[in-house]
Amino acid sequence: MAAGPESRLDGLYPGVADLKRRARARLPKFVWEYLDSATGEETTKRRNREALDRVGLMPSVLHGEFAPDLSASLLGRTFPAPFGIAPIGMSGLIWPGAEAMLARAGARLGLPYAMSTVAAAAPEDVAPHLGADAWFQLYPPRDEGIRSDMLARARDAGFTALILTVDVPVASRRERQTRSGLTQPPRLTPRLLAQVALRPAWAMGMARRGMPHMRMLDKYTPKYMGNLPSTAHVGYLLRTSPDWAYLDWLRANWEGRLIVKGVLRAEDCTRIEAAGADAIWVSNHAGRQFDAAPATIDILPAIRAATALPLIFDSGVEGGLDILRALASGADFVMLGRAWHFALAALGEAGPDHLHHILTKDMIANMGQLGARTLKNLPKPFALR
Repeated sequence: MAAGPESRLDGLYPGVADLKRRARARLPKFVWEYLDSATGEETTKRRNREALDRVGLMPSVLHGEFAPDLSASLLGRTFPAPFGIAPIGMSGLIWPGAEAMLARAGARLGLPYAMSTVAAAAPEDVAPHLGADAWFQLYPPRDEGIRSDMLARARDAGFTALILTVDVPVASRRERQTRSGLTQPPRLTPRLLAQVALRPAWAMGMARRGMPHMRMLDKYTPKYMGNLPSTAHVGYLLRTSPDWAYLDWLRANWEGRLIVKGVLRAEDCTRIEAAGADAIWVSNHAGRQFDAAPATIDILPAIRAATALPLIFDSGVEGGLDILRALASGADFVMLGRAWHFALAALGEAGPDHLHHILTKDMIANMGQLGARTLKNLPKPFALR
């Protein structure tokens, strides 16, 4: 009997690392550097990985046969798996049409899909593809009129939760991205065209669609954008660094669920809770903003002790075992960003389904070792030496 498509893909790409290698081979260097880079010397990015590797979970034996239940509840919804699709700015630069592909994947797989203000698609573009759990990540506009209009556009498109990103008060310096020659908006200089010529699948997709830009901001873009650093973009001319009053304004003007993303200090949780947020997203932006930040997994237990709000986790997650480590350490849900884009770049529209397969099978195998029939049965983590 011939092997099915999932079996064939398993043989070629059994893990996230395999999708990552395939993605790197199919993306122009400047796109790869944009996706994979962090800030500074990238020590926070490495710290995330090293800290996750130190989280141990004790195996347990003699539990008999069982099929683990991966379902998880968050924000009044029950999901078939405890993970979702995190936002990445200019997602459509990484793979042509990425935003629509990932929105369809979220709807198809029953997982939350989050899209950024600075995506290469506008809310109206992805509206036909959204499932019931679409989240909009707001990079906070300074102007109240623009702010109100963005919220209305997100709501009208079908986004049911709003994510306020609070860990990007200023533009970060991503040295690898700068060295690659990428500018904002992307311009195909002779140097970049030479890279594109080596990656025909990406090139053909972009030729059909045109070079991406931040579609949502077209309506608000000033006629003169000034001189921006290569790692910044027009969004920096529109947005502000939010404060507590800004959070209060959003709570008063957004009727759906409100998530605060980029929290690392346990002492901030009480005030975020009092402001009416529905969930806290524990994140160091995958090391892309500040190179002296602690690993997110190291901070998670203290934040769990500080609040009763649901906790969403990201930064450094590379497989199903990492998802279990985060859940055992206090998270209610885990979001991945880079991994979904590795999958798209490796396999196109088939990529997200295969990544979902990799993650769920990995979780099932590891829950079997732990004797955990449900996610609530995960053991307490301990520090590996």
